[in-house]
Amino acid sequence: MIAMNLYSVLFLAFLGLMWILEVWLARRQFRHVRLHRAQVPLLFQDHISLAAHQKAADYTVAKLQVGIASKGLGIAIVLLWTLGGGLTWLDSLWRKLGWSDLGTGVAVLLSFVLIGTLLELPVRIYRTFVLEQKFGFNRMTGTLFFQDFLKQGALMLMLGVPLAAGALWLMEHAGNYWWLYLWLSWLGFVFLMMWAYPAFIAPLFNTFTPLPDESLRQRVEGLLARCGFKSQGIFVMDGSRRSGHGNAYFTGLGNNKRIVFFDTLLESLNPEQIEAVLAHELGHFKRRHIFKNLSMMALLSFAGLALLGWLSAQPAFYQGLGVGYPSHYMALALFMLVAPVLTFFLHPLLTYLSRRYEFEADEFAVNMTHSQALAQALVKLYQENAGTLTPDPLHSAVYDSHPPAPVRLAHLQARGAS
Repeated sequence: MIAMNLYSVLFLAFLGLMWILEVWLARRQFRHVRLHRAQVPLLFQDHISLAAHQKAADYTVAKLQVGIASKGLGIAIVLLWTLGGGLTWLDSLWRKLGWSDLGTGVAVLLSFVLIGTLLELPVRIYRTFVLEQKFGFNRMTGTLFFQDFLKQGALMLMLGVPLAAGALWLMEHAGNYWWLYLWLSWLGFVFLMMWAYPAFIAPLFNTFTPLPDESLRQRVEGLLARCGFKSQGIFVMDGSRRSGHGNAYFTGLGNNKRIVFFDTLLESLNPEQIEAVLAHELGHFKRRHIFKNLSMMALLSFAGLALLGWLSAQPAFYQGLGVGYPSHYMALALFMLVAPVLTFFLHPLLTYLSRRYEFEADEFAVNMTHSQALAQALVKLYQENAGTLTPDPLHSAVYDSHPPAPVRLAHLQARGAS
């Protein structure tokens, strides 16, 4: 029987408030999107058909329905792990083997993550083979899906075992300020992955080929020169193997940066529009948004680990969340379960900052290319990706990292886009 205490009450209060807000915001989004389904917004009437607008509305509603069901399932799983005694059960299974505390801790943490991944698998399958298939975006085969799943599992083991072991060793041997050393180690790992991802991890899942279009390559290289951006190359990714959605991004760190275009993006935009989209992405680099986002991530992780450092020394923290035997690895498992509940309430702030960065990147792109090309590219991307043109303002302010389409296009028009 779980002994309820202040930590139990606070946890349930935050979890319940999060769920109430999520459902309320979802209902607002449902109503708003359906209310505006019958008419294309005036700003887009010359570019997007009513059929495409209605497809985007239906796609948005369908994704929201799956999202709410998934979040409800997630809350139930969190309660089973904590107050339901799931973590204590898992801990007792591994303790019976008589391994060292470090070995037991690594096994508990990895099996905890593995079980969570398996519990989420049906939702992932449904999203891919039912939802995305219904709206014509899925190009993933069952074989490729499970190949990806197995590769991700292998990577989890290769990276997760040393990470878990290192974290638990620091918690055991680094004294009262173990959380500070763990934070510094985590930052080092993040920067290492940013450097290594484009060269060693991404190629495990996709094929990257040098941009074959010579005239487009020259256009892009000219833009990079004007922006003072040096990269290891310009690549096309076979995103169409998995999805019909299109995108472009740059990735990597230091001298390992590279430009990546989805092949689906190259198929839907003309060279001038592609240049404008890339200029927007480069705007994030030039306006130091990458550094600002990393700084925010570092600040939040610092605060989170400092809080964990204090909570891990409170026996009532474990008792109130259903853990019978306090340990360093149980503290980490509880942190992974509780942190998303707390960070949910930061969504509006993080969304506001992200939108401000999007406007700044748009302004940079307008200065480097033709504003009309960027506006046309954005309209095509909204249409190709079935992004709703009429989100509920409050739902969008909480969840959407990019400004709503009408707001963004109006912002561009004010700076010369037509």
